[in-house]
Amino acid sequence: MTRDDAPRHEGAAVRPRPLLRDDFRHFLPITTRWMDNDVYGHVNNVVYYAYFDTVVNRYLIERGVLDIQRGSVIGLVVETGCHYFAPLAFPETVHAGLRVARLGMSSVRYEVALFGGEAPTAAAQGHFVHVYVDRESRRPTVLPAPLRAALQELLA
Repeated sequence: MTRDDAPRHEGAAVRPRPLLRDDFRHFLPITTRWMDNDVYGHVNNVVYYAYFDTVVNRYLIERGVLDIQRGSVIGLVVETGCHYFAPLAFPETVHAGLRVARLGMSSVRYEVALFGGEAPTAAAQGHFVHVYVDRESRRPTVLPAPLRAALQELLA
């Protein structure tokens, strides 16, 4: 029985294909660290989420729309997911591609792909959803205009 002939469980999700570099508008090179590798010799799966968080927050900080110390609006992660296609390892430069798939009134769905070296296809890709809230009350708030403008630049 081939992989395509294998029985599927009812309701099982279809595995996505790796995305291409051309699917993204913004990239951040991230150098892997020795401590990122696990005992199997590749970057541990939990580190991929740190890379996701790094590319998103660095983009927002560099655009001047996230003040992590004093900003009145902050993003809380409410959903994450990742698909793995090929290993990443130390020493390697990972290129994190970033785009926005959905932009709501108070939320955004980021999509991130991680490319090893100069590979044209993603080694891993995933998403996370931020709900933007008032820092003090933690209640959802409308995205401030400068933040919305920065996110619109990334719309897929």
